[in-house]
Amino acid sequence: MLRALLTLWLLLACATLARAETVVFTDVNVVPMDRERVIARTTVIVTDGVISSIGIKAKLPADTPVVDGKGAWLVPGLADMHNHVTSRDDLALLLANGVTTMLNMGEATNAFAGRTRIAVNKGEVPGPQIFTAFVIDSDPQYGHFVVRTADEARAIVRLAKTNGYSFIKVYTNLSAEAFAALADEAKAQGVGIVGHNVKAVGLAKQLAAGQAMIAHVEEFFYGFFAEPPADDPNAPPADARIADAIALAKAHDAFVTSDLFNYRTIAAQFGKPEVVKAYLAAPEARYLSPADRLAWAGSGYQKKAVDLSRRVAFEARFVKAMADAGVPLIAGGDAPTIPGQVPGFALHGEIDAMLAAGLTPWQALSAATRTPGEFVAKTVPGAERFGVVAPGYRADLLLVAENPFERPATLRAPLGVMAGGRWHDAAALKTMLAEVAAKRVVP
Repeated sequence: MLRALLTLWLLLACATLARAETVVFTDVNVVPMDRERVIARTTVIVTDGVISSIGIKAKLPADTPVVDGKGAWLVPGLADMHNHVTSRDDLALLLANGVTTMLNMGEATNAFAGRTRIAVNKGEVPGPQIFTAFVIDSDPQYGHFVVRTADEARAIVRLAKTNGYSFIKVYTNLSAEAFAALADEAKAQGVGIVGHNVKAVGLAKQLAAGQAMIAHVEEFFYGFFAEPPADDPNAPPADARIADAIALAKAHDAFVTSDLFNYRTIAAQFGKPEVVKAYLAAPEARYLSPADRLAWAGSGYQKKAVDLSRRVAFEARFVKAMADAGVPLIAGGDAPTIPGQVPGFALHGEIDAMLAAGLTPWQALSAATRTPGEFVAKTVPGAERFGVVAPGYRADLLLVAENPFERPATLRAPLGVMAGGRWHDAAALKTMLAEVAAKRVVP
């Protein structure tokens, strides 16, 4: 019986994963994301996992797979540029939510960073295209890999590259000596530097040395804005300094991860165990792994009272100002390590948070599609182009019922997702979610 079930599962999986050499989307409204526009009621042809044409009705063999869009909207697949996903079930959650690219920002298991990443990126396992960052610090305080000297730093860059990591993520307590060596070696090896404010260096010097991305908006609190007064440690920075922070980011063409939903979620649960209980009772929490469910329940945030409400409001104004000034924002969070952040669903929470902060649908969708593609193109040598619906780009596509510029919530209900040329219709996506929920059911 077990063998028969396994055989059936493999047959179904192959049916879902099979990548035909050519797939045709007909009668779709294309939202290319190269600029704010729509190409109405057109045809998109995908060949060998790459978009080959738009608007050309080529003569194809009769058995060519066709996805009839029936007037639906075809947009680039979404990109989650800051998560800590390490399991195949969580990859399924991402894919079912329209996420076709992800960046694991640290503490991936060796098996995930190696075997799983390779299998997914080859199309042997369903999931989004995976990039990984190796996180380092100079102190074990936060549990990260420790390097302290220049020699150790140079060696870890080479080892990370050998093991398939595209990025080195720098953390808070890294030494200035190690950071300088990392930045130099990473440039030589073609490995990107991303991450937090390093207390011994500061964001201005980090960006000047080549750090390409700031991993959280709140890192500006710790590495750029003036420290708050001792009698009001959670006071927000002065709005007058926002222009200076924007000038710094733009001077170095730095990318900034918008994590408004993440920071708001953290702020809401400080000193409030009832909020964490509500997170665990939310509908999407049924997809959590048992380990993550236990980690959420025991999280330290709920055990200490901190009022971050003014900083939450400041971040919203700051992100809106950055978007309007042309700072390249990429969307991310901390799923599933932060209570309230379920993989896949959390990215939609971030898009909603950006919209609530006043970003236009174009700006918010850019942060989850086009701009991540630009970031990877700039920092990962040889990476496939993605994030735009255009010939020559990786066929990462999301089919939705309505125009996302007019109703962004449509992104939460995909009619189908194509990842690297592999098409998963709505029924397949629904099955993915159901299978994860069944495996993770709470007794």
